[in-house]
Amino acid sequence: MDLNGIIESAESKYKQILEEFFISVYNDSLLTSHGIDHHRRVWNYSKELLKLLTLKENSQNKYQLTEELIIASYLHDIGMSVDPGVKHGKHSRELCLRFLVLNNLSENDFPELLNAVENHDDKDYPDNKVSDELLEILSIADDLDALGYIGIFRYSEIYLKRGLNPGKIGSLIRENAGKRFNNLTPALEPYTGYFQKHRERYFILDEFFRNYNEQLPAYHFYTDPSGYCGVIQIFANMITDKIQLSEIYRSVKNLNDPVIKLFFSELEKELSNN
Repeated sequence: MDLNGIIESAESKYKQILEEFFISVYNDSLLTSHGIDHHRRVWNYSKELLKLLTLKENSQNKYQLTEELIIASYLHDIGMSVDPGVKHGKHSRELCLRFLVLNNLSENDFPELLNAVENHDDKDYPDNKVSDELLEILSIADDLDALGYIGIFRYSEIYLKRGLNPGKIGSLIRENAGKRFNNLTPALEPYTGYFQKHRERYFILDEFFRNYNEQLPAYHFYTDPSGYCGVIQIFANMITDKIQLSEIYRSVKNLNDPVIKLFFSELEKELSNN
């Protein structure tokens, strides 16, 4: 069976039960940016990477790798239903284990899967890390979803949800996103068109928060939102007031600020195309 057939087989076997399990556990309204749609996008990126990257000669069985990858893609951030903090990977591992048990799958058969789910969010990317094909593909797929307008939304919501000071998140996000981009560059750079597409998405995010940092010293939060800081203020209000993203789209149409209107127009477009 070719790779497309292997992917179709894995989706037929796992996709529906994974989505049902995820939705039964995760309250999307508490952290919209990391809900089921994020996990669907990560799986789509994972499929692209499976087809794009030359798998190692000693690669594990492609059937097993693909099946573990779809499970990891759908469950790597499910632990944010318990704790949206940096240790959510441990909770994701526990919930992934529950999924295995519910579907009569033995924990002993999935050590790489559980390791990848638990450690996918280690963005320090140590130079001496042990080679793990599953974790590498999952990590790159997750990193790709942290770029562009979607990435700005994901970063902003999770950092604000964790209680970080809006005055500091711009620099923290640029640093973290830079590590993510540097991590994926060696693997994707040989594939010029694909790499260039995501390089441009990285620049969208980095440029946004560079402008955000420039506006920040003169900006007063919780006044009428304006500019790049106004976008982050709207996300903060969204969390505090428990507003749905669909309501934000409607409300910003009444604003005259071009930066805010353009941002949410592009975000809506990105989300609808993924």
